[in-house]
Amino acid sequence: MTGFASAAGRDGDAAWTWELKSVNGRSLDVRCRLPPTLEGMEPAVRGRLQDRFKRGSITAALVLPKPMGAVRLRLNAAVVDQLEDIIEALAVRVKADTPRLDGLLGIKGVVEAIEEDQTDRAKREEQILATLTEAIDALALTRAQEGERLGNVLTGQIDEAAAAAARAGAAAAAQPEAIRNRLAAQIAVLLDAVPALPPDRLAQEAAVLATRSDVREEIDRLQAHLSAARDLMREGGAVGRRLDFLCQELNREANTICSKSTDIELTRAGLDLKAVVDQLREQVQNIE
Repeated sequence: MTGFASAAGRDGDAAWTWELKSVNGRSLDVRCRLPPTLEGMEPAVRGRLQDRFKRGSITAALVLPKPMGAVRLRLNAAVVDQLEDIIEALAVRVKADTPRLDGLLGIKGVVEAIEEDQTDRAKREEQILATLTEAIDALALTRAQEGERLGNVLTGQIDEAAAAAARAGAAAAAQPEAIRNRLAAQIAVLLDAVPALPPDRLAQEAAVLATRSDVREEIDRLQAHLSAARDLMREGGAVGRRLDFLCQELNREANTICSKSTDIELTRAGLDLKAVVDQLREQVQNIE
């Protein structure tokens, strides 16, 4: 979800440039850097970015070579002409120094403010937003290119996780015959320790031992989750959050396998699975 894009626009003597920067993020975080005179555009800017992207920390900066939309000043020629007549008339009657420029500018009405026409302002803002759309398209392209590269990495990690799950399923400790033999040995030890153990209590203990040692359900769920992850990769689009959830489920099953394991081969397969799932989850944070 990293990327950078820019787009420039112009209207007469007014020019502007949008710069969009995107870095990884679990959710969508949009930050706007707009000139003070154009801060009212922020809701529209946020809306366009939120419509296009679902994850990532995105900064949108509008760069202006010179202020735009600010109040402009102009000289009121009619007032200046009147002042000139007055100064000439006073010079005949009163002996005084010629008025200074800063004093004349301080007279109300000599300089007047001209605000930008609201219709022109609205048109200008639409043009600026059109340029933003160009920058968004360019940013989406760079993110898509990065996503394609990451997709190959994720597919490889899913294959590694599937291989680790297959090793766990093939481990001797996960086979029904091995489970039965281990259970029989544990029950024999239990009977030696407590000869008078009632049959119903013995059945309960046997059920507990069988549940604790059987990891076949966890392996079945692992395979189902990995199959779902492959389906999401083929589906494309904004699948980051769903892949993140699947990684949590994969990690849960791997933890359960390791906690149930009494066999070194099964434990190694479970640890390998945990390691690749952690790597997968780290990469998933980088996609939308």
